[in-house]
This record gives sequence, C-alpha cells and structure tokens, in this order.
Amino acid sequence: MKRSLILLFFLGILYSCENKSNTSAENVVEEVEIEQSPNIEVSLVGSYADDSYSQRSEGYDWVGVRVKQTGENQISISVRSRADKKRPTCTFDTQATKRKEGLYVANLNGKEIIFEFTETSLTIKPQDEADAGLLNFYCGGGATVAGTYQIIEGELDPDQVDPTTFSSVLNLQGVGFNVSAVKKDGKNTLSIFTFGLESQEFREDFDLGKYEITNAEVEDLNSDGSPELLIYSKTSSEKSVGQVLAFSVNNKKSMSQVYFPPTSENSEINEGYWGFDEFSVVETYLVQRFPIYKEGDVLGKPSGGMRQVSYKLVDGEAMRSFQVHSVSEF
Repeated sequence: MKRSLILLFFLGILYSCENKSNTSAENVVEEVEIEQSPNIEVSLVGSYADDSYSQRSEGYDWVGVRVKQTGENQISISVRSRADKKRPTCTFDTQATKRKEGLYVANLNGKEIIFEFTETSLTIKPQDEADAGLLNFYCGGGATVAGTYQIIEGELDPDQVDPTTFSSVLNLQGVGFNVSAVKKDGKNTLSIFTFGLESQEFREDFDLGKYEITNAEVEDLNSDGSPELLIYSKTSSEKSVGQVLAFSVNNKKSMSQVYFPPTSENSEINEGYWGFDEFSVVETYLVQRFPIYKEGDVLGKPSGGMRQVSYKLVDGEAMRSFQVHSVSEF
C-alpha cells in the first residue's frame, strides 16, 4: 500500500512537470509569432509609375501617381502622365480616406475607388468591377487610371510630366465648374471657368503664391437653388497652413467670390492654431478641423486635442462671407 502511494506521488510530480513544460513552450511560440508579425505601417507618400516609365528615354508614354498626406487619415491622389510630346494620357485628382492600414477609399459619383498600398506599390481599382469604366473617364485613347504602379525614387520626371498640379470638373444644379492649377516657371496658377450660367460665364486666373490646391467641392450652402464652389489649398511649408477660396453662384446667372476669414487672424478660434487644417462640406456647413498646440509643444506633436469649426454662409453688403457658427474641441 505504501509503495503504491509513493509511486502515485512520483507520477503526479512527473505529469505536473510535463504539463508546465508544454504550457511554457506554447507561450514561447505565441511570443515568437507576435515578434515575427508586427503591425508594420506602410509608407504612402511619394511617387509611383507604371511599367513604361523605365523606358521613357526611348519615347514610351507613361502614367504616374503622386501621393501626399493632407490629413491624419486622408491623402491626395494625383494621376499624371507624359506631356512633353503629346497631350497628357490621364489626368485625375481625388482625396482618399483611410479604411485600414495600407487601404484608402475615395468616392466618385457614388462609387468607391480603392487605393491599396504595399511597401513597393500602389494599386488603383474600383470596389465593384462593374464600375471599371468610371476610371476610363479620366484618360484618353482607351487608357484607364486603374492598375498597379511601382514606387520610384524622387519625383516624376519634371521634364516630361504634365505640369497640371490639380484638375477637377464639378457639377451641381445645372452649373458646371472646371478647376485646374498649373505650375510653370516657378509660378502656380489656378484657373476657374464655369459652364451653364445664364448671363455671364466666369473665367478667371489666380496666382496661388505659396499655396497648393488639395481639393474642391460644390454644395448649395445657403439653400437658394444655386451652388457654391469651394477650393481648398495648403502651403508647402512645415506648418502647412490652409485656406479656402470660395465662390457663390447668383441665381444661376453669374458667380462672385466669397470671403473666408484667415484662421490666424480670427481671435475666436486661433488660440493654439499652427496650421495643418482639414476642410470639408458637411450638409450646408463648411467644416474646418485642426490640431491645438499648447505652450511648450513642438511642431508635429500637439497636445491640446482637435478643434472643429463650423461656418455658415451669410449675405453681406459688398459680398457673401463665411461666419463661425459653432466651435467644438475633442
């Protein structure tokens, strides 16, 4: 009886040791798997080009893509092509919003366009294959924006690339807007012309100076049956200060400029403002969002959260203008 108890005791100890050993081994495997599969953030910003780009010196046509960060979860996509020997093949600009790491989405005419990044490439495609024709609209000669582009070192060839820095055609309530910007000889010029106005079409050029266009939108902000055109831009400096160039259509007959007060001069909202603005239309309001910097903060590391400013369009004696409607912080 005593021998049996001793034997059972040793068997229990042996089982316990083996069980602990197996548990430790499982933990080690899990730790190794975690270390071998880190959540690597894909670098998005840069220039990408199709396969023909490497043969550009031989006269081949090519298409490239510029990607810039315009917000915490937003990027700008600019598709450009060779323009030194003939008219550009493709010209396309949009803003895309982050859905998950390495995957951004843009909305074109109610359809989703996918921008999928790896460490070396960018793939552009429609969410639904049935919408593939949508990406042919921005190209000529049967070409398409869709495809896979490889990342390249530096910028797209400045001697060959289309000098257009922004291009968009917008329509609302029977009025159309062609918005484009071209950088040439060190000067960045914005051109706007309308189509569909009853009395006088608007056609004018603006010197953008140190600003670069990031996006454009149309909306009837004062619900009068005629649309407003809003063009967003940023400086290329470290602080990336944003501004809005806005226009209002008058009873579908003509168009005039709308005043947007510079944020740095507006004491109601400029405390802790260092730039890095994001703009968008939400329903019938223009919404601006930017990080809040506190005393002692360094550039790129704000500690005061975010401020969101909502503007409404109001009539004035000389011209319409944007007026602060609400301010919130989070």
